[in-house]
Amino acid sequence: MKLINWGIIGCGDVAEVKSGPAFQKVENSALTAVMRRNEEKVKDFAKRHKVPNYTTSASELINDKKVNAVYIATPPSSHLNYAKQAIKAGKNIYLEKPMVLNSKEADDLLDALNRSNVKVTVAHYRRNLPLFIKVKELLDANVIGKVFSAEIDIAQSQDANIIAKTDENWRLNPEVSGGGYFHDIAPHQIDLMCYYFGEVAKVKKGNMLGNAASKDLVKGELEFKNGVDFKGSWNFNAPEDNDKCIIKGEKGTITFSFYNEEIRVETTAKSEFFKFENPRHVQQPMIEEVVGYFLGKNQNPCSVEEATVVTKIMDIFCGTN
Repeated sequence: MKLINWGIIGCGDVAEVKSGPAFQKVENSALTAVMRRNEEKVKDFAKRHKVPNYTTSASELINDKKVNAVYIATPPSSHLNYAKQAIKAGKNIYLEKPMVLNSKEADDLLDALNRSNVKVTVAHYRRNLPLFIKVKELLDANVIGKVFSAEIDIAQSQDANIIAKTDENWRLNPEVSGGGYFHDIAPHQIDLMCYYFGEVAKVKKGNMLGNAASKDLVKGELEFKNGVDFKGSWNFNAPEDNDKCIIKGEKGTITFSFYNEEIRVETTAKSEFFKFENPRHVQQPMIEEVVGYFLGKNQNPCSVEEATVVTKIMDIFCGTN
């Protein structure tokens, strides 16, 4: 395999700018076909993005011989079904987050994957964005010394703009999304904590205080094997917005925003401030790594095993596992 010929299942709001165009911009990658159930909308997407083939049938796209890799960008309730179809067809997969609805589905997907030769990467793409790369570099360089704690505070009002807007707000339907806005954005933040601090020793029982269906107020704690203690709070019915992660070490702190691309480092020696700008297509750096992985040039940038850990943490935080 020298060229990844992609097919997209679900060319909606995420595929429009964040990811879709990147498949045509990355080296050794081409966007061959797109699928959406609405024929008028999928035809329009294909025309505007110069994609040669379109269909309203996911099965048709998955079994298209010209397609050797599938990007699944539908709402989470269909991820497992489409992923298993693609695995059966022998197609490599780039799978949107949240990977699946719950821990049971995560185990089901992992079992299907382990019985195949297919490669799957989960779209925890923030690992590959400049700000989060810099945070890891600072931690690896021991800038704040031994880390002992990390805390995330996400508070968003009803008018917040960090959640993608859609014609139908399926994110508040737990049967489709898995459980509200928490399931939409928390996978990125929890994944980054695991990426930075390694294996989890203990997931403490979460505290889901908001609406049981939409999970608009979720809290949880982790203990990592390296001794880092983590606390997280996600409130999607807050009076005002807040977005902060603070990592504390013996020599100082690293404070950053998930959505404003800013880092502040405070140590006993000095204070530093870093400002970043994301690429126009924010998933492009991750997609470059995915293409490299599918071509055998590098390791998997985010495995199903890693995303399964995140899924199980979320279930415990929400009291569903």
